[in-house]
Amino acid sequence: MNGRFSKMHGLGNDFVVIDARSASIEMPSARARAIADRHTGIGCDQLILIEPSTSADVKMRIFNADGSEVEACGNATRCVPLFLGMDARIETKGGLLKASLTDSGATVDMGAPRFDWDAIPLAYAMDTREMPVGWEHLTSPAAVNVGNPHVVFFQPGIDMEEAARLGAIIEVDPLFPARVNVNFAEVEKSNRIRLIVWERGAGLTRACGTGACATAVAAIRRGLAKGPVTVALPGGELIIDWQPGGNILMTGPAAHVFDGEADWSRF
Repeated sequence: MNGRFSKMHGLGNDFVVIDARSASIEMPSARARAIADRHTGIGCDQLILIEPSTSADVKMRIFNADGSEVEACGNATRCVPLFLGMDARIETKGGLLKASLTDSGATVDMGAPRFDWDAIPLAYAMDTREMPVGWEHLTSPAAVNVGNPHVVFFQPGIDMEEAARLGAIIEVDPLFPARVNVNFAEVEKSNRIRLIVWERGAGLTRACGTGACATAVAAIRRGLAKGPVTVALPGGELIIDWQPGGNILMTGPAAHVFDGEADWSRF
């Protein structure tokens, strides 16, 4: 069961991308986890399967490093048109996305954000603009679904060590029945936000496209920012543009690193 793959990344959020359009590949969670392992596998934050679609140009399936299949990944979505060599409509578990090539990467129409508590989802009803909950000194987060669930804290001074400790706790809190991506944001200006993201099923990553989208939307919704917003992550910057009632546009780089071949039955 040999097959080719590409190693790609968006702002250091790295992917093993497998083209399964002409030959399907079984991807149980154990195999995805083994491929993603950085010591005994190929190594990546997420594994991406490109499959045929009846409703779009391609279907994208996304597996986190822990083997869980998830709905959306903004950085991976920017890599898809680069992988295909063309603009593309992409079917995902989180909805239909449109990605267009740019000089350095891609712009992706991420669709409209969702704010209803049961769309996040949360375990019970509450105001998702400013949630009456907290963990230690972190209080009053926002919740947004941008194809996958996010909680956003506007808290200056969070470092990577604290983000890792608190992110691991909040991700699996019973308030979030599907687990959650945890964003630690500092609004520097009305058009610039600094962000650290603990990704559900992957931990701290250098960048998270959907996290940048969720954070910019939450900041605009609270009146803390105005689009377009530059979101600065450890791996680099994304431009997020959103107007209330509209779709989110995410623009940023994507890179192809190398191609390889593997025997998938060995994983």
